Amino acid sequence: MSRATPFKMRFVHLDLKGAPPKVSYLSEVFPLFHALGANGLLIEYEDMFPYEGRLMLLRAKHAYSPSEVAEILRLAKLNELEVVPLVQTFGHMEVYYLGEGETSKQWLQQEQNSLAKLCLSHMQAVASHVLAQHPGTTPLVWDDMLRDIPQDQLKASGVPQLVEPVLWDYGADLDVHSKIFLMGKYQECGFQRLWAASAFKGATGASQALPPIEHHVRNHEQWLQVAVSGPVDTLQGIILTGWQRYDHFSVLCELLPVGIPSLAACLQSLVHGMIVLGPRPPSMEKELSVNGFLRQPLVLTWSTQRSGGPSDHFCLWVVSGGFAEDVKLRVEHFLGVSSLEIMDTVSEGAGSFPGSDIHALVTQVSLHLRSSVDTLLERNRYVTGWFSPYHRRRKLIHPVMIQHIQPEALSLLSRWNNLVQQLEVALQLAFYPDTIEEWLEENVLPSMQRLQGLLQDLGEASTPLPLPPPPSSCWDTGQNP
Repeated sequence: MSRATPFKMRFVHLDLKGAPPKVSYLSEVFPLFHALGANGLLIEYEDMFPYEGRLMLLRAKHAYSPSEVAEILRLAKLNELEVVPLVQTFGHMEVYYLGEGETSKQWLQQEQNSLAKLCLSHMQAVASHVLAQHPGTTPLVWDDMLRDIPQDQLKASGVPQLVEPVLWDYGADLDVHSKIFLMGKYQECGFQRLWAASAFKGATGASQALPPIEHHVRNHEQWLQVAVSGPVDTLQGIILTGWQRYDHFSVLCELLPVGIPSLAACLQSLVHGMIVLGPRPPSMEKELSVNGFLRQPLVLTWSTQRSGGPSDHFCLWVVSGGFAEDVKLRVEHFLGVSSLEIMDTVSEGAGSFPGSDIHALVTQVSLHLRSSVDTLLERNRYVTGWFSPYHRRRKLIHPVMIQHIQPEALSLLSRWNNLVQQLEVALQLAFYPDTIEEWLEENVLPSMQRLQGLLQDLGEASTPLPLPPPPSSCWDTGQNP
């Protein structure tokens, strides 16, 4: 029995509008991407692109140089990763303000015009310009602005002949049937080639530090269901998005090295884990469960025969409801970890993949720094009973209680200082200074400042108050000494 994946193209998304990796780090992870099953990159350059002329002001402080961009492309080609550049021409912010300009308002007052028509006209203009300048290019567009536009309006716009929609959904509970219905709608409008977009990180919380691997694996399981149940050969591939910020004004979410285990699990699930191609054995359920193919209860969804699809005697099975054991072993091998538990937020352990030291140290900080400081300040009976905020403001403490609080606080501060120093060194190998400063200030500094504040207040409270000056004589006796 052989396996096949319905996604011929598997693009890893690099979101460079936050925590852009150094080229030296990309040179380490590109071979891993290829080994895990990726064959493409979607690079969202944002302000890391070396813009020239009037656009130079868009450059970030540490933007890649032209030679570095050339090196990224060379490394991608070396690792058989096709590169698709992502350039924002009409993003969510623009959509929010669509039709707010005075000219647009006047245009919209005409009965036959609408926001949908305005959006489609812009897409048509941009896509036409791209194709005129680069005839061999195929523009891809996120599909959220297309979903609610009526079919006849989409068909009449000419857009289906110019672009290929990317259907995106990052949920673990993705509605398979609605996605299949949407694919049918797009096909009827004239879109013949479609793409899917999942997420391996950056989709479960703006300030998320550790990716919930189970969530992302389930998201890919659902997309596999869509791929094998929808129209044949319609989905050209899948983009595994790894958002680094929700937008330019939001905080950083999971760093790329921290998301590698999730990416590995998702890619390997797409390539090896969920699709079984072969004849329908009468004892398949028993066979797979006995051989330990799945750890979780087995659920099989029968894919009915379709035009151009497999016959009743050569059927496509979708195996879902669990993370295949052999896929888990593959992922552990690629990452150099002893155990990967997708049910946890993240698996602790060193590993040997590029950035594994960052992954391990960030895990320690995210899971234990804040909780350890909270435990000392909010649940230590000596702190809550004898050095409360009331006492700290007035610098009052029984001298004996200092010995119950200060050594533990100093020990905790020392341990975290050492770990944070290790993390800084590791981050410097992969990221630029502004990324390191931002991540530490958001995720480390608040707890460290609370701990340092406690020790500072202890020091001030333990300092003996200066003796008051001796009282002067209240009266003069008039006598000489």
